[in-house]
Amino acid sequence: MPLLYTIGKFTVGNAMMLGWRPHVEGLEHIPRSGGVIFAGNHLSVADELFLGSVVPRHLAFWAKEEYFDGTGVKGWFNRRLMHGLGAIRVARGGGRDALTAFDGAIPVLKAGDAIALYPEGTRSPDGRLYRGRTGVARLSVAAGVPVVPVGMLGTDKVQPIGQLIPKPARGVVTVKFGAPIPTVGRADDRTSLRQLTDEVMAEIQKLTGQEYVGRYAPAKPPKE
Repeated sequence: MPLLYTIGKFTVGNAMMLGWRPHVEGLEHIPRSGGVIFAGNHLSVADELFLGSVVPRHLAFWAKEEYFDGTGVKGWFNRRLMHGLGAIRVARGGGRDALTAFDGAIPVLKAGDAIALYPEGTRSPDGRLYRGRTGVARLSVAAGVPVVPVGMLGTDKVQPIGQLIPKPARGVVTVKFGAPIPTVGRADDRTSLRQLTDEVMAEIQKLTGQEYVGRYAPAKPPKE
């Protein structure tokens, strides 16, 4: 586990555990070693904070490419911070640029690290579970690692859309882990990846009990 990430676990992670007291189920499903993808529903920006706090392993998270390319003292600090945390570079452009994040994640997974993905692609605007995008299936098959489904409950109450910092509320958040879904030997054609993605989403729904919506979530929450 990178040094800065370890420091974050002892500081921010412990603060999250003590301050919010999240209920955790299924820790026995988390592989102790080897590459793995945690695939969860996405209700709040606080999802990553709680997930990182309860998972007893290093999670390589995604960070904007600007944090790796800055200049001056600030740029130097951001680069050291991102490398020290074990972050994966994400390009903001579309097409091939957008795929570089996945390219960068494959060696991380093959080296035995863990990452987190949200198949819905964005936060749920209304608390329902939306159709998953096939990126999680594509990456897991390419790297040959299992997918652990994650169900997050209550994070939208602690930090709803538009809330800058989590609200103090103990015992509201629940994090559930399901049994790992193996991907070794799975085909990587479009139909097979769609089937694997739907399987992952079905397992997430079992953990959360959310209403499922068979279409992709809108990029932005609808205006009230």
